[in-house]
Amino acid sequence: MVLFMGDLKRICETELGLVSQCCLTKHVFKMSKQYLANVALKINVKVGGRNTVLVDALARRIRLVTDRPTIIFGADVTHPHPGEDSSPSIAAVVASQDWPEITKYAGLVSAQAHRQELIQDLFKVWQDPQRGTVTGGMIKGASHIFQEGDWTETSENHILQDGVSEGQFYQVLLFELDAIRKACASLEPNYQPPVTFVVVQKRHHTRLFANNHNDQRTVDRSGNILPGTVVDSKICHPTEFDFYLCSHAGIQGTSRPAHYHVLWDENKFTADELQTLTNNLCYTYARCTRSVSIVPPAYYAHLAAFRARFYMEPDTSDSGSVASGARGGPPQGGPRSSTRFGNVAVRPLPALKENVKRVMFYC
Repeated sequence: MVLFMGDLKRICETELGLVSQCCLTKHVFKMSKQYLANVALKINVKVGGRNTVLVDALARRIRLVTDRPTIIFGADVTHPHPGEDSSPSIAAVVASQDWPEITKYAGLVSAQAHRQELIQDLFKVWQDPQRGTVTGGMIKGASHIFQEGDWTETSENHILQDGVSEGQFYQVLLFELDAIRKACASLEPNYQPPVTFVVVQKRHHTRLFANNHNDQRTVDRSGNILPGTVVDSKICHPTEFDFYLCSHAGIQGTSRPAHYHVLWDENKFTADELQTLTNNLCYTYARCTRSVSIVPPAYYAHLAAFRARFYMEPDTSDSGSVASGARGGPPQGGPRSSTRFGNVAVRPLPALKENVKRVMFYC
């Protein structure tokens, strides 16, 4: 029997409750210290360890975030390749679980309608024959895991949504903020913590250059701007809260800064506070020892959504479409139902095992 990596991941994470690390034999036998160190980084976080921690987080010096228990969420939706007209989109949400360090992120995934950008399973309500009206969804599931820690109150939620076009900003904000509100209210009556909702975009055509390419104080060895460079005036929106951040060091070619849009901010961050927090988080990415180009929660959500495509099995119907398997039961504690889009039913993904969703299985 030939077992592909996708089959291995699906079996381990949805049937056996195991985390796994795949390696190519040819790379392992080379005994490269850098390769083995990178594999060790992934294994460490998959078994519940930490690779990096912010000193300011340990010292409780990050205003708002370390003052009171806080969850930082990351969200992403991945769509099927062009030409796959009947495959579902995959939504993923990750949520920090280790306040105040904010380095470990539990992950939840869900299948939804083809090319649907709004995350449908943030909050769900359904009727159970025994329990009556039941609420659930990815926000509530992540909050339950968080509340099993040593704290009892969540005061701030930071939602980082990756890959939303500007024309969809406020449609996504209204829909997903409403889902977050409902999920919080279902946890505890009148529980409405302040929310900061940020969108990060990487696919744009803006590039930043130093005025003087020979000035080593403004450029690195590759001639790119230094990591940590922020631009929040001139080329940004005249009235809205947005900024460009180049948080990574350029290796080859011209660095592309990330564009952050703050769509909703009840925590009243100053520009400096949010920009500093975002840049600092970019140094906590678990899979490498450098800073990365977008904030890690959004990065992790993308990885989790990509991983969930391994859980889908080819449908044997005449249409030849790919639908998600439902062998593992209801998705993340939700109802076992199908949503139709076009002529294809979106079946729920196999449910992740509880011990798997609590660790960073997607790294």
